Amino acid sequence: MGDYEDHGFATRVIHEGQGHNPHGALATPIYMTSTFCFDSVEDGMKKFSKEKPGFVYGRSGNPTTAALEAKCAAIEGGEAAMAASSGMGAISSVFMSLLKAGDHIIAGDTLYGGSDFVAHHLPDYGIQVSRVDTCDSTKVKAAMKPNTKLIYVESMLNPTLKINDIEALAKIAHGQGAMLVVDNTFTPPPMCFPIQLGADISLHSTTKYLNGHGDIIGGIVIAPAEKMVDIRGIGLTKICGCPASPMNSWLVLRGMKTLDLRVRKHCENAMAVAKWLEAQESVASVFYPGLPSHPQHELSKRQFADGLFGGMVSFEMKKPNGMSRFEATERVMNSLKLFSVAVSLGDPDSLAEFPAGMTHLVVPQEEREAVGITDGLIRLSCGLEEAKDLCNDLRQAFSGIN
Repeated sequence: MGDYEDHGFATRVIHEGQGHNPHGALATPIYMTSTFCFDSVEDGMKKFSKEKPGFVYGRSGNPTTAALEAKCAAIEGGEAAMAASSGMGAISSVFMSLLKAGDHIIAGDTLYGGSDFVAHHLPDYGIQVSRVDTCDSTKVKAAMKPNTKLIYVESMLNPTLKINDIEALAKIAHGQGAMLVVDNTFTPPPMCFPIQLGADISLHSTTKYLNGHGDIIGGIVIAPAEKMVDIRGIGLTKICGCPASPMNSWLVLRGMKTLDLRVRKHCENAMAVAKWLEAQESVASVFYPGLPSHPQHELSKRQFADGLFGGMVSFEMKKPNGMSRFEATERVMNSLKLFSVAVSLGDPDSLAEFPAGMTHLVVPQEEREAVGITDGLIRLSCGLEEAKDLCNDLRQAFSGIN
């Protein structure tokens, strides 16, 4: 925890990690340097050996990035944090530093597309991988092995918006001495706090909600200080070599000043859009954990704070007369005006993505549909516009297939 642990989240996210600078600047300075000088050889030796705190080279640390790391660790209730140049850099640094040949991991059967390296490439290094429906704790228990080292899940599945029970998964993992690693990108604070729910490691693509403005690529890992020694020293610094740039760290710091306000507005808009979609004849199903119709609505109410259910909404189109479901979905997507067709999320601008025709196009149809990614599925990232305008944009897009 940080210096403001007794304050509310909105206060903490602004003030944590600010630190002190000799010139009295309110905003954290950007330290654009690749190397750092020492007062003497002895000073350098102590910093290299970790006997004395300080920075030695930009790949292993930077004051601007350190401020971001302190802020993220504090608001998630973790001991230490490490910023990477991308969300994939954060994920890879965790896996490549904590796993070795002969280890076994359990990963969700529905993950962000970039995470497919877990199933397709980790086995090349002698790491065993079991892909299961982690929303079903009985399947996770059945998949556990004596050499299971970690369970890797997303707090909210992309793009089906199913929910993983973090407390239940933590108990399963810890019962066998394994770790629970949670990608918390879809459900950032103040919505969800995986470490407080029992997870060992929480990570984000800071590209999304933490930065919130669609202008950087980055990632963050929050972990116990003991684990962070290898995640940073081996994973980030040596194997992956993917530190966050000072400029990007500064932009995320700036974005996080408004994180509380933004996340609440994203969630408010998503709820309004989800309720509107549920009343439309063109829509077969709406997937949003804030709706009572969501099969995990009760879990969502327990796991997510302050009545917040996220800024993401997915829905499935009905098959209209005279065209395939794929064609109808494509037509709706192409008719959107306020929603931009894009694959990211967490921006002020609302975004729409067609998984079957975009991010999961190369996945065989049978595999896609087995996890609920059908030709009629559309994923929305609800931005900060007026909710009524977002609903009106969807209405006019639906008119092209009615």
